[in-house]
Amino acid sequence: MERILVTGGAGFAGSTYVRSMLAGEYPGFEDTLVTVVDDLSYGGNRGNLPETHPRLEFVKADIGNLDLMTLLLRGQEAVVHLASESHTTAQFVHTNAFGTSCVLEACVRAQVPRVVHVSTDDVYGSIEHGSWTEDSPLKPSSPFGASKAGGDLMVQAYSTTHGLDVTTIRSCHVFGPYQHRDKLIPRFITRLLKGRTVGLYGDGSTERDWLHVEDQCHAIQLLLANGRAGEIYHVAGGNPHTDKQIVERLADLCGASDEQIEYAADHVAAAGAHDLRHSLDDSKIRDELGYRPSIPFEDGLASTVDWYKANYLGHIAYY
Repeated sequence: MERILVTGGAGFAGSTYVRSMLAGEYPGFEDTLVTVVDDLSYGGNRGNLPETHPRLEFVKADIGNLDLMTLLLRGQEAVVHLASESHTTAQFVHTNAFGTSCVLEACVRAQVPRVVHVSTDDVYGSIEHGSWTEDSPLKPSSPFGASKAGGDLMVQAYSTTHGLDVTTIRSCHVFGPYQHRDKLIPRFITRLLKGRTVGLYGDGSTERDWLHVEDQCHAIQLLLANGRAGEIYHVAGGNPHTDKQIVERLADLCGASDEQIEYAADHVAAAGAHDLRHSLDDSKIRDELGYRPSIPFEDGLASTVDWYKANYLGHIAYY
């Protein structure tokens, strides 16, 4: 494959994917030209990518600009759609739902032969026991989850109506270097390293499965190369942890005191509107494509702490 376009390629997962591609880590894609489209709002950071690279083109643009996206997509052999917003309701509805529809429409107009759409387990809401499968109904309980579900439904519609060759990946929670420090793990790390307190809602029993971002990106690449058109695949880490377990482990890694951990009332959970547990069944991608995460959770967490020590405490400008 000679040319691909990556939306949201200056963000956390997007830049990880692009850097891996440019480093020649994906067999058969060592010479691929990569066009990144990112509007650099909230989680996007141009510094996440090489300043210059012979195989990289960067375009600062809004994916909701249909005419521009159609122009940029002409001649592209594939799209990896990673652009996503989670900061404010207006932003994530625009990007996650409307923006996704524009990317899909532009792919149809430009006759792009292959698309991978990256989504999240937030589209399902909360599950008390067991794990969601790819056939589970979408039942988001947050505006963010609803905006992502809207994008997922547009993907299925474009696959059915237009025959667009698009595969969806829904991932569990992801962590690693370069993540915006508003997110849970980097927020805990940076505050603990500075000697500040970190707040846990309720008793900290909210449970998420965690996956290192490099493993997520390898799953994305696997689906780009081998995923079936119109299909949905889950990717999970097999590392379920409560928020309390996460912050206690990070406190150890950061050399922080237990006194830095505080608890606050979770009024959202008390109202029954908070997702208390997420869990994905990823047997489909494992059985069909042989996918396995390669980075052990403890190793990934420790290396992530080390990265923030070097790039946050080390006075390297990062957000």
